[in-house]
Amino acid sequence: MYLESYKTMEEKQRINSLKEFIKDIPLTAEVYWYLQQASTPPPGSFSLGELKNRLPQLLKDASEARQFSETGKRVLIFTALSTWTRQVTVLGLALAGLGHDVSFGFLPYTTWKEKERKFDLRRQVAYIKKTLKPAAPLLNIVSLWEKKNNIALPAELEEKIKEAALRDVKYSLMREDVDVNSDLYKLRLERNTTFAKTILAWLKDNAPDMIVVPNGSILEFGVLFHVGRYLDIPVVTYEFGEQRERMWLAQNRDVMRQETGQMWDAYKDTALSNEERERIRELYAARRGADLWKNFSRQWQKTASQGGEEVRSTLGLDQRPIVFLPTNVLGDSLTLGRQIFSHSMTEWIVRTIEYIIERPQYQLVIRIHPGEQLSWGPSVYEILGDYFDELPEHIHIIPADAAINSYDLVEIASFATVFTTTLGMEMAMSGLPVIVVGETHYRGKGFTSDPHTWEEYFGFLEKLLEEPAENNLSKEQVERAWTYAYRFFFDYPFPFPWHVQHLWDGVEEWPIKRVLSEEGLNKFGDTFRYLVGEPIKWRRVKSKT
Repeated sequence: MYLESYKTMEEKQRINSLKEFIKDIPLTAEVYWYLQQASTPPPGSFSLGELKNRLPQLLKDASEARQFSETGKRVLIFTALSTWTRQVTVLGLALAGLGHDVSFGFLPYTTWKEKERKFDLRRQVAYIKKTLKPAAPLLNIVSLWEKKNNIALPAELEEKIKEAALRDVKYSLMREDVDVNSDLYKLRLERNTTFAKTILAWLKDNAPDMIVVPNGSILEFGVLFHVGRYLDIPVVTYEFGEQRERMWLAQNRDVMRQETGQMWDAYKDTALSNEERERIRELYAARRGADLWKNFSRQWQKTASQGGEEVRSTLGLDQRPIVFLPTNVLGDSLTLGRQIFSHSMTEWIVRTIEYIIERPQYQLVIRIHPGEQLSWGPSVYEILGDYFDELPEHIHIIPADAAINSYDLVEIASFATVFTTTLGMEMAMSGLPVIVVGETHYRGKGFTSDPHTWEEYFGFLEKLLEEPAENNLSKEQVERAWTYAYRFFFDYPFPFPWHVQHLWDGVEEWPIKRVLSEEGLNKFGDTFRYLVGEPIKWRRVKSKT
């Protein structure tokens, strides 16, 4: 009978004690797993069963393509956690098929929030190695968890690791106020520090030409980004949004910062064609109408539009000017660290409420982001309840699950103030004045008000409250907003076949053989070149969309 089949609590405790006792004895975990059932993942870990089943065909396609490819770069790709392990494997094989010398670095963790036993991690390492062993001719499989090194970290990196640990805790708890004395912070600091030392030593010894890493904002992904940049190794980070067959990528930058400056410089003076204008109008209509649209897989609203006046009546709003404040999801990697002059998004909301409390001749409507319904953290609604026992009648807070379409609020608002939500860009498309207080991709693009201090912020508020109609956006600013929105949605994401959330659907539609064929490279070839550091040519990107 295998140890994992014991059921009583006493027996499980004895097993865990045994695991703890033998955890550091060489090969005990590996032998235990092989004797237990080497064809399945260790209990409690993630499964790579589907990847294992598809690996022979993936390898065949990549190997055949590699025969005709020129020698490329030495590339380190990195993964941790289950979803990324599958996606990065497929990407790594494609890069190998294109002729690159690919090292596949991995960590065996199944969670980023809890400490895992060394015994279990060693079994997970053995399972991942065995699953990926057939890929050895194309991928240099590197268990970075086993490469631990106690090299001293430079002060610059130590500071980055502390910042990364704090961000990880905020992301994990989905809140901005976190305790640096908590067990979670200590865990994240320990894991990030250990990995930083490991990867710093490994990179010095192996010196790849390129690093390719998902996200680059959080967890060990972010640690690798910072260490790579410290060593002046080119790093490409990538992520996925709501569009299938599209990815965001950034060269030597954190992709979640969505730095669109170079893209906008290339296109800002190019007017939209009739076809492009119709395309962005259709997308905007779908977002307003709570519909899915073409390759977009996310529904931005759950409630269909009822019209502005219907919502005004439902919420008990009158004809006083309305300041609209839509929030972001707390802890989201598109929100964390985006403050400019406020300490946090929460502080900005609280101080805005306090400002409007003293001005009952106006109304403030705060719309809690509907995406909070899919979040694991506290709602901004609850957090604001801790600050204000009772609010006056001219201030309204709409919960995340309210059957209210946010675009109906746009229709009746006098102006808006936002942190980083994309809704701010869309309100500018409607001609509505928008004050942007966080570092978001559309700030500074010529159609928003962008304060840098509290004094400037309250100055913008006062100006718009006193003369809202006189400060509506000009025709040129509205056109600029529409042009930017098109470029952001359709030119900024790059064509890519294997979305992390729809990986196997993508592989079915675009197997490696098809992706690396003339047809596939015509569609995706530029993206693969940008992933390994070839400078992005935005005009060329436009011709491929």
